[in-house]
Amino acid sequence: MTTSQRTFLGVMIGGAVVLAIALGVRHSFGLFLSPMSDDYGWGRETFAFAIAIQNLVWGLAQPFTGAFADRFGAGRVILVGAVVYALGLWGMSGAATPLMLTMSTGVLIGLALSATSFSVILGAVGRVVPDAQRPMAMGLVSAAGSLGQFLMLPGVLGMIRGFGWQGALIGLAILALMMLPFASMVRVRAAQPLPNTPAQTLSQALGEAFSRPDFWLLSLGFFVCGFQLVFIGLHLPAYLVDQQLPATVGTTVLALVGLFNIVGTWLAGWLGSRLFRAGLLAWIYLLRSVVIVLFLWLPLTPWSAYLFGMAMGVLWLSTVPLTNSIVATIFGVRNLSMLGGIVFLFHQVGSFAGGWLGGYLFDRTGSYELVWQISIGLGVLAALLNMRVTERPVARIQTVQEAG
Repeated sequence: MTTSQRTFLGVMIGGAVVLAIALGVRHSFGLFLSPMSDDYGWGRETFAFAIAIQNLVWGLAQPFTGAFADRFGAGRVILVGAVVYALGLWGMSGAATPLMLTMSTGVLIGLALSATSFSVILGAVGRVVPDAQRPMAMGLVSAAGSLGQFLMLPGVLGMIRGFGWQGALIGLAILALMMLPFASMVRVRAAQPLPNTPAQTLSQALGEAFSRPDFWLLSLGFFVCGFQLVFIGLHLPAYLVDQQLPATVGTTVLALVGLFNIVGTWLAGWLGSRLFRAGLLAWIYLLRSVVIVLFLWLPLTPWSAYLFGMAMGVLWLSTVPLTNSIVATIFGVRNLSMLGGIVFLFHQVGSFAGGWLGGYLFDRTGSYELVWQISIGLGVLAALLNMRVTERPVARIQTVQEAG
């Protein structure tokens, strides 16, 4: 096996495991909403606000952790992120006040996720894979995050029942430290400038990206992705309990989302290597709205909820490899983690809105109906935005490609 092949396998395996742990733990937070809120007498907005802050901090920090990963390597960034993740989970287990919850769950875990999730890891993957195979490779690694969600949720529910929510969080803190040995596998040399072209400064890279309408269209579409995913992931278990379904149904639905997203992200990567990726993104957003409409329109039963989880799972993170690979195609891989981090910031602003607004409107109206309607409308809007995205590389890259 050549050195490049070993590097490729190491990045893929190490990145997949880190994503599986980081996102598996993150997707389990909805299971803690009810027990923590009930024990402390909080309204749902308190927990939802902490998760919203987490997503906002994650997004705000992402361009910076991405820039560090571009310059100094993803492995070092992941090492720090794993330790901070464990500290945040340990702090969450003892968070007896809304402020403590916000600082641990919101700030610390938000910072940790920016160092252990998509932008950093897919940036590393993008630098070891040729452009033609990049969507497929990113889809495979992204699918690992979904596998972590599928495997993690039943285990976390079992820990909550067996050890209480505090004991479960301490167990998750220990699990977060298991990312440390895999971080060293995601060692990728900083991307070099394209041949016969001067190195870009950060300000030049930002100016180039900000001048392209495609960058903003992708970013606004990702805002919708974040809104829908966090609202559903955080509030769906409580919504189903409100509709008189057992708590196990919500857990099973989220597990099915993770299971079917393995198929969805792989399929998105496979199709993205063959078809127009922006068009695929438009269809994903439109189909999400259709699935939500059917879920709300059909009589609610455990099986209708399971079907919703399966359908939404196929569409869940399938936007991630497509969006990141489009950014890489247009702007190159030199600053991929940073530029992908800025696009992801919009995703996290949407996550903040979806997570917080769900709790805010529920506490004031006693219903999630309005937020469901907003999610449907935003899905249609994101489809329209992505229909206008082109995948034409910037002139700087086109010149090199034509010369080659």
